[in-house]
Amino acid sequence: MPAPRVIPVSASSGDYEVVVGPRLLAELGPRASRALGTLPRRVLLVADRGVPQATIDLALASLGSEGCSCAVALVNADERDKSLAAAERLLLAASAHALDRADLIVVLGGGLTGDLAGFVASTYMRGVNVIQCPTTLLAMVDASVGGKTGVNLPSPHGLLKNMAGAFHQPRLVLADLAALDSLPERQFRSGLAECLKHGLLAADFGDPGLWTWTLARLPRIREPAILAELIERNVRIKATVVGNDERELHPSAGRALLNLGHTFGHAIETLPGVTPEAPGGLAPPPKQPTPPLPAMLHGEAVAIGLHAAAVCAAACSPDAGPAAMLVQDVCAALHAAGLPAHARGLPSDDVILDRMRHDKKMLGERLRLILPVPGGRSEVRLDVPEVALRQALRAIRAKET
Repeated sequence: MPAPRVIPVSASSGDYEVVVGPRLLAELGPRASRALGTLPRRVLLVADRGVPQATIDLALASLGSEGCSCAVALVNADERDKSLAAAERLLLAASAHALDRADLIVVLGGGLTGDLAGFVASTYMRGVNVIQCPTTLLAMVDASVGGKTGVNLPSPHGLLKNMAGAFHQPRLVLADLAALDSLPERQFRSGLAECLKHGLLAADFGDPGLWTWTLARLPRIREPAILAELIERNVRIKATVVGNDERELHPSAGRALLNLGHTFGHAIETLPGVTPEAPGGLAPPPKQPTPPLPAMLHGEAVAIGLHAAAVCAAACSPDAGPAAMLVQDVCAALHAAGLPAHARGLPSDDVILDRMRHDKKMLGERLRLILPVPGGRSEVRLDVPEVALRQALRAIRAKET
């Protein structure tokens, strides 16, 4: 087996490592002991219900071999369940297992599970150790790294994504490639959206060739060596951004750029009746694994958001030629990755714009958008006219038949 790849993350609140490789969950106990200096007596393992029982058992066996007393709490990977009520249930589980400040929460699942359990770790006893063990591509390349945690809040304007949260860095991230073997194809493709997002801003963070490298390898992206390099390079982008701006304190640069595609994406992600249109105009596969996948996955919403952001950038650009070419490039990349560029069942522009204006990325009364520019770069814009926003929303509407 190839040696694990180790990416250091340097943050003001603490340094840690992201380890990428096969069969890492079998080493969870010893690696946790080394990361923490000593292994805690008690561990609460928070797992996504969609994670195979064999994967959960592997993590428990490794922790148990080090003498840990483990309790398991299962959560639903559904945005409606990423809530304060779910956080309360996990806090009560931590208390019932008598976790103290020297103990540990281990997260086994995708980005939603990581955000929720990370938020619980940040608040239980004002903060306990957390180790992220992402089991989806999206969580491996993005959500598990950087310390952003949170839950959604209900509102008259719809579900407000990650409106309550905290920055709480993990002590270790273990990205076990074997966990991706059981990942449904649609969820795997969803993770590619975050990879494409990183490629559209990587030139400013040390990897200007990431976009073209990724596109060239999409046909073989599941090959172990290519997959490991994909995850490593994307994590390095995220680590560089976080190291420069851990708490998103620079409104016009830094960590804010990681929201590329997300303002549009968050606005449509939880809308009732909205579904992604697959490449070629096909609907998503009707058969779903158990438990069922949501109608719109986060990565699918981000993919559609990348299309919208590119159209919006073209509408704002004084140089129409390169801007229009960028829109074509983004749409071609989404198609090659098996990701949607359009959505079915969208409500009126006014409804979507209202949701966007209640996003946590608003600055005062101004909508903050991240827009791509040619050359693998992106920029923060606070001056996007409404006509450009409406043009972008028209572009992402699927042709209804």
